Amino acid sequence: MKVLKFGGTSVGSAARIKGLLDIVNPAERQIVVLSAVAGTTNALVEIGQAYTAGKKDEAKDLVKKHKDKYEDLIKELFSTEQGYKNGKELIDYHFNLISTLANELFTSIEEKVILAQGELMSTALWHFYLNEIGIKSVLLPALDFMKIDEDNEPMVEYIGEKLSHILAQSPENTLFITQGFICRNSFGEIDNLRRGGSDYTASLIGAAIRAEEVQIWTDIDGMHNNDPRVVKGTTPIAHLSFDEAAELAYFGAKILHPQSVFPAQKYNVPVRLLNTMEPNAKGTLISKDGAQKGCIRAIAAKDGITAIHIHSSRMLLAYGFLRRVFEIFERYKTPIDMITTSEVAVSLTIDDTTNLADIIKEVEDFGSVTVDGDQTIVCVVGDFGLNSHGYAARVLDAVKHLPVRMISYGGSDFNVSILLNSDHKTEALRSLHNRLF
Repeated sequence: MKVLKFGGTSVGSAARIKGLLDIVNPAERQIVVLSAVAGTTNALVEIGQAYTAGKKDEAKDLVKKHKDKYEDLIKELFSTEQGYKNGKELIDYHFNLISTLANELFTSIEEKVILAQGELMSTALWHFYLNEIGIKSVLLPALDFMKIDEDNEPMVEYIGEKLSHILAQSPENTLFITQGFICRNSFGEIDNLRRGGSDYTASLIGAAIRAEEVQIWTDIDGMHNNDPRVVKGTTPIAHLSFDEAAELAYFGAKILHPQSVFPAQKYNVPVRLLNTMEPNAKGTLISKDGAQKGCIRAIAAKDGITAIHIHSSRMLLAYGFLRRVFEIFERYKTPIDMITTSEVAVSLTIDDTTNLADIIKEVEDFGSVTVDGDQTIVCVVGDFGLNSHGYAARVLDAVKHLPVRMISYGGSDFNVSILLNSDHKTEALRSLHNRLF
C-alpha cells in the first residue's frame, strides 16, 4: 500500500482537484493525504488572530470573504445538482462553525479548531467529487486515528493500530482519503502537527502501516542541489539517504517538512518527492541506501536565525558549565541549531525567539551576552565522514570573501554549516554552487 500526499497548490483550484486523478489510480490500494486548499490556512490564521484581538466585525468580513472563494470553487468543481448541494452543505457547515466561535471565549483550543477546517473541507470536497463521477472512495477522518502524546510527539504504534482496524473494515475498497496536519492531543482535543505538518502526516501513516512507499507531491520536481529561487542552474537530486534529506529539510529545503523524514527512516519506508505539474519527472527518492561516497550533494539555507554569544571566565575548566546553560534553553523549550565553544566563550543559534528575553536574562548570570539577529545558516550536505578529505576546505574557500560568524563541522558525517548575516545569503549560495558543482 502506498501513501500519497498532495500539498495546497496541488488542490488549489477546481481544475487541480479534478486533476488529481491524472496521478492517483483508484484501482491501486492507497491512502491519499490532502492539505487545505492553497491560501486557506493563512486565511484561517488571520480569522483566528481577529478573534483573539476581539475584532469580531473584522473576523466576520474575513469569514465571508473566504467563504465566497469556496462558493466559486464548488461551482467549478461540481457539474450535477446533487454534487453542488453536497459541496454547499459542506462549506456552509464549516464556515458556520467558524462563525459561531465569535461567541466563545477564544483560546488556543478554539484557534486549533479553526485551523482544522481547511483540511476537513478539502478532503470532503474531493471525496464528493469522486462520488459524483462514479469513483468509490472512503473518507478517513484523521481525528479518529492521528494522535500526539503529552509531549506533542506522535504515537506511531497507536496510529498504526487504529488505522489498521479502520482499513480492515473496508477490505474491498482501494482509495482512502484523509487529512494532513490535524490530529488529537493527549486530552482528546483537536490539535495539529504544526505548519507543514501534512508531510509529517503522510510519513507517520506510512511508518504506522509499513507502507510500500510515501509519495510527497508538490509543485517542484524533487529536491534540488541548491535554492532554485536565487541560484541558476540547479538540478534535482535523483537519490538521497534519509540522513542527507533530514539535514537539507531542517536547514531550509522547503520541499519537505523537517520532521517528516524521521518516521519513514525509523521504519525504513522510502519517500519519493514528485511534481504534480510534471507527473512524469523522476523527482527524488529518499531511502536508506541513497548516500554517495566522496561527493557533495546539496546546499540549503535557513533564515530567521538568532546568534547568542556568551563570554565568561567561569567557563575555564568549569565542570557542568555547558549543562547549566543548556538547561535554560530546555526549560523554555527552545531548540539549539549550532554551537561552538572556546575556553572562555560559547556561541549558539536558535530560530525560535519566543522566549528570547527571558532566556537572555537568565544566561546573563553566567557572563556577558551578545545577541545578533537576522542571521542565516548555510548548510552543505555530502560525504564528510572520517575517510573524506578536502571537502570542508572547498566549502570554506568558497566563502572566504564573506564574514562568517560561526562554523560547525564534525557533528555530523553529512553536514558542514556556516553562519553569516542574512545580507550575505544569496552571495554565499551562489559562490558555494559555483565552487562545489
